[in-house]
Amino acid sequence: MRRSPRNLRIACNHRGLTHFGGAYFFHEFLRLLQFRDFLARHLAYPRRNYRYTVSQMILALIYPIVLGLDRIETASFLRSNGTLQYLTGLPSFPDPQTLRRFLLQAPPSFWEQLHRVNDRLLQTFLHLPAHRSRLIFDLDSTVITVFGHQDGAEVGYNPRYRGKRSYNPLLCMEANSSYLWDAELRAGNASTWEGSSELLHTCFANVPPDIRELRVRADAGFGGNPVFDALESWPAEYAVVARMTQALQRWLPGLRYRPVNRDWEMADFEHRPHSWSRARRFVVARRFLATEETQPTLFTLGRYVYRAWVTNLALTPLGVWHFYDARAAIEPRIGELLEDYALRKIPTRSFQANALFLEIIRLAYNLVTAFQRLCLQESWQHLTLSKLRYKLFLLPGEFTRPQNRPVLRLRESSMLQALADDILRNVNQLRPLVL
Repeated sequence: MRRSPRNLRIACNHRGLTHFGGAYFFHEFLRLLQFRDFLARHLAYPRRNYRYTVSQMILALIYPIVLGLDRIETASFLRSNGTLQYLTGLPSFPDPQTLRRFLLQAPPSFWEQLHRVNDRLLQTFLHLPAHRSRLIFDLDSTVITVFGHQDGAEVGYNPRYRGKRSYNPLLCMEANSSYLWDAELRAGNASTWEGSSELLHTCFANVPPDIRELRVRADAGFGGNPVFDALESWPAEYAVVARMTQALQRWLPGLRYRPVNRDWEMADFEHRPHSWSRARRFVVARRFLATEETQPTLFTLGRYVYRAWVTNLALTPLGVWHFYDARAAIEPRIGELLEDYALRKIPTRSFQANALFLEIIRLAYNLVTAFQRLCLQESWQHLTLSKLRYKLFLLPGEFTRPQNRPVLRLRESSMLQALADDILRNVNQLRPLVL
């Protein structure tokens, strides 16, 4: 049996090591897109005596999010990682005060500029790797609890921390590509549909002209007449969960239902609730509730449990049901934004700065999603960011210069070598962003 070493000496003097060797592949993706030049062309942020350019500051906020250093203070860990700074082209890494000051002192117009940058990136990535002709938007909101006295944080619906102040951002995701199409930060006491019409307007305005079909899915919180009027003005096809008002409840027992499977039966009809501009199609599904069955979370009336949608889709009632149920994919994506993309980590007390940070999160999320779709093999394209970090970004690396040529050494593995070759081959096929 081999003996363990007894006279082992530890020396902390190696300058070529990094915990984030796999982040080089993501950097190559950004470099081939000429992402830094793209930001420099479209973002204007007048400052005095600055050490870092605007594009370098944006990257200094994106990399900690992607690498799992969720708080600005934690990102200071990268200040001592000279190898990562060299691999990503940063002269050094800003300290936390510089990053927070960058968010706080940004003019209001800077949020609008960054929002337009996100929109232009979406229009570029949408048709890659294949051209798209249909978009499906999923609308939802979430709760971000804050612990302090942040601007705009109010007491509202908060199932996790009741009575705590929070933000209530609106989110719109494109279902097939998983891109975060738009996001809007709101106060915690905002109703679900408040700001929905404005969000839909910005979402639809960013749709490329060659998209022939646009569909929208949303829960009952978006079931107000202003939202339906906005959807029909574009026009867009939609399936939105109906609010179980008393007028609608009176209709349910008298409908003619047809069985669609062993448990459920469905019907559809035209109905115009009070204050609506016109009548719309309602699709209703119901299931008999057995005596011994526990009380479900769905709406119940008598011995039946009901689900209902408002829609203008030219589908059968069962087709509307199946189309809407695919919206469940947005829930894990929102959870990923909250946990992996630092959406819970509100960085400042300023509402404007926090809204700007949400746009940076949106930028980081869409860049990682585009990197997965365009550069990784199919089995890796639906990994969450936490799994992608574990399998790729957090690969330990050693930076060396044999014969004065830079070499990034990763662990010895034929599978890893094949993965690296495949990623770099796909990256090199990309074209720069249109400036």
